[in-house]
Amino acid sequence: MIKSTTLKSAAIALALVIAGVAQASAAEPTMQEKLACRADAQTLCSEFIGKAPQMRACLEQNKAKLSTPCRQVVEAHGG
Repeated sequence: MIKSTTLKSAAIALALVIAGVAQASAAEPTMQEKLACRADAQTLCSEFIGKAPQMRACLEQNKAKLSTPCRQVVEAHGG
């Protein structure tokens, strides 16, 4: 029962993030989007932390290695 509720909550949260991404696709990343990519950014693109254009390019170049939530953020922003 708890796993089912947790899974449903996670699915709803992801849906909200995706919906938010769709609305803000041309804008700067939201806090939710940044959190979705935080671990990937630190692992794959740490040298570009604080440098938004370079970070976006690095995440796009490493799209195949990204976690699913981060990949969805990158794709929603045109990457």
